[in-house]
Amino acid sequence: MSNPPRISFEFFPPQSLDASFRLWETVQALAPMRPNFVSVTYGAGGTTRKLTHEAVSTIRRNYGLNVAAHLTCVDATRAETLAIAEAYAEAGVTEIVALRGDAPKGNERFTPHAHGFANSVELVETLAKTGKFKIRVGAYPEPHPDAADGLADVTWLKRKIDAGATSAITQFFFDADTFFRFRDTCVKAGIEAPIIPGILPIISWDGAKKFASRCGTQVPAKLDEAFTTAARDGREELLALAQCTALCDRLLQGGVEDLHFYTLNRPHLTREVVRALGILPELVLEKVA
Repeated sequence: MSNPPRISFEFFPPQSLDASFRLWETVQALAPMRPNFVSVTYGAGGTTRKLTHEAVSTIRRNYGLNVAAHLTCVDATRAETLAIAEAYAEAGVTEIVALRGDAPKGNERFTPHAHGFANSVELVETLAKTGKFKIRVGAYPEPHPDAADGLADVTWLKRKIDAGATSAITQFFFDADTFFRFRDTCVKAGIEAPIIPGILPIISWDGAKKFASRCGTQVPAKLDEAFTTAARDGREELLALAQCTALCDRLLQGGVEDLHFYTLNRPHLTREVVRALGILPELVLEKVA
């Protein structure tokens, strides 16, 4: 492979002492892979709002990484949401992943706050007007659970790009052709912004299937059978490495230049896949969170 891809990683903020250690071990392990950026998620209903801000600030300050902070429309007024964005700007953060966000626990569907942003398009448009951020958004190669069909997702993505977003990161998928079909449809719809495929290294097959069921990702029967057999034979980790590396390689062969890894704050498999793609770490960083 002559040109390794640009890579990025997603982390989530810790909610316990053990989780905090795991996050910093993950950042320590993956920072030497020289990611183009890293993102930090934001819990439903703002449940990790403060923790997200602390994690974003610490990663940027201690590791010198370009951090894109997640920001959602859930359970907050416009003023509250913009105050969070301003706090990011004051901390030196110049990128935001702007999302509608999932419904808080106990709610089946997203309901806008009476004085909040109704959707991600409104959020992107308002953030873009500040001129302070590079804005990334989500994209869905397979129909979002709230979408009427796949074309609705493409139409909505174009609205977000037209509102000021500069790139999109997709939900994870298991088949490269799923991404290629989505990318082609986006091009036909006039979307020129980069669309970065989201990659989920499979740390737990049962966990991956649960994620897939929540976000509408199709699980190939052959892959399910392969992981079931591998788990029985004690080869699940080996299969996960081979599956993820092959998926990434297929995407790169199809012209993809960027890959975004959902790490789940478990660095080992992501690091091994990235190494298999030809990206070697720099000297280990010494700073501690």
